[in-house]
Amino acid sequence: MSISPADMQSWCETVVGGRAAAPDLTLQDYLKAVPRMDSLADVPSGTVVLVRGDTDAKPGDAIGKGDIRLRSMVDTLKYGQERGWKQVILGHIGRDPEKSLDKVAERIGALLGCEVPLVGDWLDEETLTIKPAVTQAIAAMEPGGVIVLENTRKYDIERVLWKAKKEDLPELAPKLAKFASECAEKIGTVYVHEAFSAGSLDASSVVVPAAMEKVALGKYAAGEFDGPMQKCLQATLAVFSGIKIDKLDDMEAMIARGSIKQIFASGSLAMAIRKAIGQLDDVPVSLGAAEDQANKGEPWFIPDDRIAQAREIVSDGRDKGITFTVPCDAIKQDGEPVDELAPTDQALDIGPKSIEQFHDAVGAFIEKHGAGAVAFHNGVFGVFEDPRFETGTKAWIPELKRMKQAGVEVYVGGGEGGKALEKYGEPDWVTHTFTAGGTVLNALGSEPVPYLVALRLAAK
Repeated sequence: MSISPADMQSWCETVVGGRAAAPDLTLQDYLKAVPRMDSLADVPSGTVVLVRGDTDAKPGDAIGKGDIRLRSMVDTLKYGQERGWKQVILGHIGRDPEKSLDKVAERIGALLGCEVPLVGDWLDEETLTIKPAVTQAIAAMEPGGVIVLENTRKYDIERVLWKAKKEDLPELAPKLAKFASECAEKIGTVYVHEAFSAGSLDASSVVVPAAMEKVALGKYAAGEFDGPMQKCLQATLAVFSGIKIDKLDDMEAMIARGSIKQIFASGSLAMAIRKAIGQLDDVPVSLGAAEDQANKGEPWFIPDDRIAQAREIVSDGRDKGITFTVPCDAIKQDGEPVDELAPTDQALDIGPKSIEQFHDAVGAFIEKHGAGAVAFHNGVFGVFEDPRFETGTKAWIPELKRMKQAGVEVYVGGGEGGKALEKYGEPDWVTHTFTAGGTVLNALGSEPVPYLVALRLAAK
C-alpha cells in the first residue's frame, strides 16, 4: 500500500502536533483504538511482518545481562514464529548512526533458539528505495524466520522528524511518503510495534505505519500500558528529577488527574519549584548559575516563564492539599554542600540536609497514606555517574524499598532511574521497573506517546 505526499503531510502534522493536534484525546483513547496481537491471528503463514523492535540494548556476555529490552520482544516474536510469519525487525541502538545491531541480532537469535541474520546496508539514501539485499533475504527465509535490518538511525530519513516543525513538513512529506511506501512494497504491509521505549519521532515508529494495511501493538508493550501504567495513573506520590525543565509540563498533567498528594523533586525542576515556593512565601531563593542569563543556552538554565509555571503549579497544588518536598541544600561543583547557591554555583546533587528531609518526608507519607498507595519514581537526584555527586541518589534508592515494605506500590520509570536501582539496590525493592523513562513520562504527562498516535491513525 502506498501513501501520497499530501496524506503523509497530514499524517505528520498530527504526529508532530502531539497534544495540540488532538487536545481531547487521553491515553485511554489511544489504547482503546490501537489493535493488539490477537487481531493478527488470521494472518497466514509466509506473510512478511515488520516488527518495530526494542533493539536499543547492549547485550552482555550471557542471556539476562544487558538485554532486558530484547527479552521483552520474545513473546511477540514467538507468536509470529508459531504462525509461520517471516518477521523483519526494524530498530536502532543509541543515537550514534555508526553503531551496529550485530550483537543485538545475535542475542535475539540466542533468545529464540534460531539463527537471526543481520542485513547491513538495506536502504539507498539518495532514492529512498529498499535495496535488493532485503528482498533477497526475505525470499531466502523459511516460514517462522526472523531477520534484523541494520541500525535504522544510520539513515537520515529515520531522524528528520526529531526537530521538525509544521512548516518543515511540506518539504519532508514526499521523502517520508516514499520511504513508507517502499517499506510496504518491498517488505510487507503488516506492522507490529514492540518497542515500548521508542518514544522518539523515528520514521520507523511513526511514519512506516502510514503505509501499512494492518498494525498491532506488541504483547509486551500492550501489557505495560494495560497493567503497570494504569497503576501509575493513580499515583499518590511522584518523584521528578533531572535537568529537563520541561518535565514541569508532565508534573502539571499528573497533578491535574487528582490523585497526587506528595511530590518530591530534584534537579532543575526542583530548583524551579523551590524558587516558586520562595516567591509565594516571600523568602528569597538563589538558583545560582541556573538563573544567569549568560547561561541561557545551557540545558540546565531555568527561564523566568518556567518559574512562573512552577509558581502556578505550587499554588494550585497547595489548594489541592499536595505536599512539595524539594532540596534545602545542594552539593555544588567543588563537591561542597551549601544552603544557598552563590551566583556562579551549580547544584549537582542534593545535600545532607536534603537527604534527611527527604527521609523524614517519606516517613510522613507512609504514616499518612501507607498500604495501598502508589508511588512513581523517575530519574536521579544528581550527576550520579560522578562519585562526587552520587550521594543523593544512593541515599534515595533505599527509600523506595522502605515504601514498598510499608505496602506502597512502587513503580520506577526506567532510564536513569532504572540504572540507579540496578546500581544501588535490588529489583525486588520496587513493584515494577519500566524499560523506558521517556515513554512513561509521555504516557503519564502532557504529551501523547508518538507511536500510539501513529498506530491509532493507521488503525483508522
